[in-house]
Amino acid sequence: MATSTADKTTVKKTTADWSPDSWRSKPAVQLPVYDNLDELEAVENTLKNYPPLVFAGEARRLKKSLARVAAGEAVLLQGGDCAESFAEFHPRNIRDTFRVILQMAVIMTFAAAMPVVKVGRIAGQFAKPRTDGNETKNGITLPSYKGDIINGPEFTAESRRCDPQRIIKAYNQSAATLNLVRAFANGGYADLHRVNKWTLDFIKSHPLAERYREVTDRLDHALAFMAAAGITSENSPQIREVDFYTSHEALLLPYEQALTRVDSTTGEWYDVSAHFLWIGDRTRQPDGAHVEFLRGVKNPIAFKCGPSLPVDDMLRLIDILNPDNEPGRITLISRMGQDKVAKSLPPLIKAIQNEGRIVTWCCDPMHGNTRTATSGYKTREFDSILSEVRQFFDIHYAEGSYPGGVHFELTGQNVTECVGGAYDITDDNLSERYNTHCDPRLNASQALELAFLIADELSIHYKRRRAEADDAAELKI
Repeated sequence: MATSTADKTTVKKTTADWSPDSWRSKPAVQLPVYDNLDELEAVENTLKNYPPLVFAGEARRLKKSLARVAAGEAVLLQGGDCAESFAEFHPRNIRDTFRVILQMAVIMTFAAAMPVVKVGRIAGQFAKPRTDGNETKNGITLPSYKGDIINGPEFTAESRRCDPQRIIKAYNQSAATLNLVRAFANGGYADLHRVNKWTLDFIKSHPLAERYREVTDRLDHALAFMAAAGITSENSPQIREVDFYTSHEALLLPYEQALTRVDSTTGEWYDVSAHFLWIGDRTRQPDGAHVEFLRGVKNPIAFKCGPSLPVDDMLRLIDILNPDNEPGRITLISRMGQDKVAKSLPPLIKAIQNEGRIVTWCCDPMHGNTRTATSGYKTREFDSILSEVRQFFDIHYAEGSYPGGVHFELTGQNVTECVGGAYDITDDNLSERYNTHCDPRLNASQALELAFLIADELSIHYKRRRAEADDAAELKI
């Protein structure tokens, strides 16, 4: 049963009783256990004096864009690594992931005739929750690998120690990554005239390569027309630059607290580790530490909605995190699994509509569709991912709701981690290029296939908007 209006007063909170460290008085799950708290405190104090990774004004701009998504006037595309690693840190990997997201955005923009809000799981996605806190191999039990910001993937006692110094290394890698991403976004690499140069070599023979070329040819014609009308990349920065935002799961709260600052313009608190932060399915307890921390920062935020999320808990979380019903503040990331989404998603959508909550809906078709192959590798079926995306769109349209966007774990590398797709990766292929330290990612060709699927779904929304506009125009005549 949905929370009544009278009940809302019992859960509505303001930030008057909040501080960056108030989460420490709440129950916390999924946080690492450090064996040297003095060392951790020293790292936190060091980080407090480091420059911000992002700026409050950028986070506010993203919030406005997400408000447009919530209103059905834009599309959210969020993607990147499952968990960034120190070992794979290389400018080529950053570039390739960035340009795959650009390619997906171009395909989706043409289909929807709407702006695509581009958010990367990048420059901070280092910590991962784990189902089991420990891992046992050959009779030896060690702490589970929880992401490079916490410990290492190698199965040794030294590597699996929760090391506070890793926090500083993660910050430095995030700063370097952001520096390169900003250069790509604003230095000419993202210029739409370069759209044909974004194609990765191993995709050029892809079955959908010709369809992509058709899109880029149409774009070239449009740019030529605009240039003839005097609109060029020299006088219109929208052609040569893109807004590209960063996001990660706000899991390691000591790191997030150390990078939480007062904005000099508004006097409000912002977490300057990323523009956009989310709470995972395992850490969304309404009275828990992670919810307590994120209710006080003014960044746009999200929480994952798995099949175990009761309607009342969802509404209570929204009351706590967005008591003023501010557009763009809350994104709900659905991660149900293709076999559960039809049953679990409609009640959540109905409750949002009945209660008049303003949210941005987003589909994560990755985390509910993981399985273990006979070879022992974790993988995901491309067809299952596809199915959940299709169902997500169909359910929203059936309920009269807007399916705002998608959230993928992907990489620009030619990996073999998810099975299926046009190149028909099988379980037997997984060992060929299985590079992830955590969960399996879509490679660039699989990501583009999904972009075209989403484009087809978005074209339905575009046609509906055009029909509604035409009907409204006729009524005025």
